Amino acid sequence: MRLIKLKEVIEKTSLGRSTIYEFMAKDIFPKQVSLGAKSVAWLESEVDDWIMERIEGRGKAQSIL
Repeated sequence: MRLIKLKEVIEKTSLGRSTIYEFMAKDIFPKQVSLGAKSVAWLESEVDDWIMERIEGRGKAQSIL
């Protein structure tokens, strides 16, 4: 199990900071884990799973049309 900070989440997903927090608010992105008063991180495995879901789902949206 590995925790990653926001900078790495941004690098892995190519999403901006505000988009990541917007997606979390809409429950479509993994929630962060509080590490202390001013520190948060994400479980790398959850971020990787989210990325894989996007990859696996890319053909499904087109097949509906």
